[in-house]
Amino acid sequence: MNVVHPVTALYLGPVWLWAYFTRGRRSSRKVMAARAGALARRGADPDRLERKGRSVAPEDMSAWHVGSAVSHCGAGCTLGDIAGEWIVFAFALAVAGVGTFGPELALDFPIAWLLGVGFQYFTIVPMRDDVSPARGLLLAMRADTLSIVSFQLGLFGWMALSHFVIWQPSLPIDSSAHWWMMQVGMVVGYGTAWPVNLLLVKKGWKEKMDHRSHLGMLVERAEEAA
Repeated sequence: MNVVHPVTALYLGPVWLWAYFTRGRRSSRKVMAARAGALARRGADPDRLERKGRSVAPEDMSAWHVGSAVSHCGAGCTLGDIAGEWIVFAFALAVAGVGTFGPELALDFPIAWLLGVGFQYFTIVPMRDDVSPARGLLLAMRADTLSIVSFQLGLFGWMALSHFVIWQPSLPIDSSAHWWMMQVGMVVGYGTAWPVNLLLVKKGWKEKMDHRSHLGMLVERAEEAA
């Protein structure tokens, strides 16, 4: 999340900054360590905290949990798209009839998929003691493939409109207007990935990023040390 949060803020801007300072910082090690000590002194139940953190019942789910899940694939898509776009520009890649749009799609998606799976891998494996690295990679691929496809559908659906309808001739990759369109597309992609990630979290295919899961373990350790 140290990478995911700033990358998400690149396209969601002040909206994600607000989400981070109101919810995201609860998962930082410094904040959780301080809260764990305070909760342990008050005799909090660590098992209840962990259960609430892992529960996907409607009363234990919030928009933050879904938004946080989307941010993982969104960060991979954002970095992948940035890399792919500049590769297309650097090598002057183009296809007759579609210009640079075809090469952009062909490069952006696989790079985004690789990065998205990587972000998901480092979410699953550290949080689950019963998952080996190899199993974690398979779970990460299962978790993020549908998520990335849904994000890229929104992003490239918008970019297709930009390339073929809104701007004629189409915008060059090295123009500020092109990157403004990309940012809008990423916001659209975030929206199209939302329902898919809600389903993935509920099915348990994606981790529910809830600080209480780890907080319960920290409270238990603090109580044992007291």
